[in-house]
Amino acid sequence: MAKLQVTAKTKIFRIEIVLVDAEPLIRRVVEVPGDMSLAVLHQVVQAAMGWQNAHLYEFDIHRVRYGPPDPDWDDGVVDDSAVTLSRLVGAGDTAGYVYDFGDDWQHLLTVEAVTAPEPGVRYPRCVDGQGACPPEDVGGVPGYAEFVEGLGDPAHPEHTELVEWWGSDRVDPHHFDLAAADRALERLAWTPLPAGRA
Repeated sequence: MAKLQVTAKTKIFRIEIVLVDAEPLIRRVVEVPGDMSLAVLHQVVQAAMGWQNAHLYEFDIHRVRYGPPDPDWDDGVVDDSAVTLSRLVGAGDTAGYVYDFGDDWQHLLTVEAVTAPEPGVRYPRCVDGQGACPPEDVGGVPGYAEFVEGLGDPAHPEHTELVEWWGSDRVDPHHFDLAAADRALERLAWTPLPAGRA
């Protein structure tokens, strides 16, 4: 499959992704081409947040649900590979995104701005963020809080079990590595706008 190209007509969407109700705050800010499908935006969210793409997901935009189609069941979900970001939202709009219907990780995506592309810049890219991504299968936001508390307290009744599961007694919920989050998006890169084409 040929790499997609950023052109002078491409609109770049700056999107803040917030993991709802998580403490401390877990957020990422990404910049993506507006012509990106929601299916690829899902991959951007996964990579930037630090998820492992091991569970189902769904977007909710203007009360319409988007996600991967299920050929065996018509559940009213619109095929997310058939729609682009720019056709659904603009600056100031929000979208819901849920990952893992068991753990129910709710995310709020907010389009902070829509701008022209910068020549030579790789998109998508992660430009800001904070907070560590919770581990998969930890039990959602409440389970993550218990996980952090249990790992940090040797007297906690589940401390030993959590250390065995995690492989360590250390976790830093405030840790965020911007360079690593941005590197995780390299595999999704569009060919940059050449210099002199802005």
